Amino acid sequence: MTKPILFLLAGTVLLSGCNLAPKYERPTGAVPVTLPQGGIYPTAPTDAVDVSRIGWRDFFLDDRLQRVIELGLANNRDLRIAAGNVLQARAQYRVQRSDLLPTVNASGTGTYTNNVFGAGGANGATGGSTDIEAYQATVGLSAFELDLFGRVRNLSRAAQEQVFASEEAQRSARISLIAEIANAWLTMAADSEQLRLSRGTLRTFEDTLRLTREQFRVGIGSELEVRQAETNYQGALNDIAVLETSIARDQNALNLLAGTTVPAALLPTDFGNAPMTRDALPGDISSEVLLRRPDVLQAEHQLIAENANIGAARAAFFPTISLTATLGTLSTSLSGLFKDGTYTYNASPGIGLPLFDFGRRQGNLDYARASQQVAVATYERAIQTAFREVADALAQRGRIDEQLRAQTNRAEAARVAARLSDARYRSGVDSFLTTLIQQRTAYAAEQQLVGTRLTQASNLVELYRSLGGGIEETTPVGAPAAP
Repeated sequence: MTKPILFLLAGTVLLSGCNLAPKYERPTGAVPVTLPQGGIYPTAPTDAVDVSRIGWRDFFLDDRLQRVIELGLANNRDLRIAAGNVLQARAQYRVQRSDLLPTVNASGTGTYTNNVFGAGGANGATGGSTDIEAYQATVGLSAFELDLFGRVRNLSRAAQEQVFASEEAQRSARISLIAEIANAWLTMAADSEQLRLSRGTLRTFEDTLRLTREQFRVGIGSELEVRQAETNYQGALNDIAVLETSIARDQNALNLLAGTTVPAALLPTDFGNAPMTRDALPGDISSEVLLRRPDVLQAEHQLIAENANIGAARAAFFPTISLTATLGTLSTSLSGLFKDGTYTYNASPGIGLPLFDFGRRQGNLDYARASQQVAVATYERAIQTAFREVADALAQRGRIDEQLRAQTNRAEAARVAARLSDARYRSGVDSFLTTLIQQRTAYAAEQQLVGTRLTQASNLVELYRSLGGGIEETTPVGAPAAP
């Protein structure tokens, strides 16, 4: 009795390979094959560690910074939003995927009918009533679409690719968060170092101001020298006030990124001389490494999803075949259910094709094609953006060591010049103006040195981020299990 249903399902299996989605081909040619080399760009030794393969726990060397990053990964609200988006996409995929299989329903009914008839007739029959009972149990499927042209499968594929895209978005948010926390922590360290420098310089300027005031009091110096010394002193006081405000704001930014109040023990108090990150240049790698960046992978999954949507829109031009079928048992007594001779079945295949929709299906197809073109451009832009970010980081990396070396030598020379000038002034050889100029020069050189050291550390963080740092750590912290 179920042969018609079986034949129809067999035909569905035979035609299930039909897929009207265009064949996916990854766009190429958006960026050069290799990353920039030669000239200002650094040449890494052949045995250099590929920074894109280093997990963040190995890349960041300071234990306090590592623990702040752990706080951020556990508490940052943006990361929680990204994780929630993954769960939403997975739930939507499960809903869409369920259309590939029929929904089977079971039901049972009982009917009780009382027929009443009156008295009369030739034979003198008297009135009465009759009770009729009917019981039925059925199991079946209702309006199940036979996916002959791949419409449902392509919609399911599109939903699956959106899951993958949301997972890559979560990884991208995670890598960006790690870099942002590191940069915020390093900025606070640099500001703390600048504050330490300003306070030390303030003491020097204070000594000079005290000396000039005493000389002016006894008639050796002039009021001009006092005012010049006071200018340096008040400038250092202003710098201290500005830096104290900056450090407070740095801490607020760090708390926001960490998603909680960072304990004081984990905050930097100075920049220190120990390296805070691994000084690793990427080895000889091609621009294909950019294809592993989460944001690029996210754009590619969205492109594949739009490809599948084209297949679904194309399938809408073909007939839609659905099947409603039930198998059950019917009896006049509850105890008679499921006995021989009580079984019933019903199969109702249906076919539908809109003849006039006034351009609705064509409009949906045109929209899907346009969305696919937008996705191609978005994917290519993601690669180009990634290429530029890596190229910029490499360009700065190529000269930052030379810049730091020059700035270190300049600061040392300025310190020596300020010390010698002060000694010559105190011995009456140089003018006071020369001493003030050398003190300001030494102070500015020290400030620039701290800024250059921050630039060097931030450049390594940016190189780590732009290359998709931590890509070996494929499981985000707190991520739910894959579907």
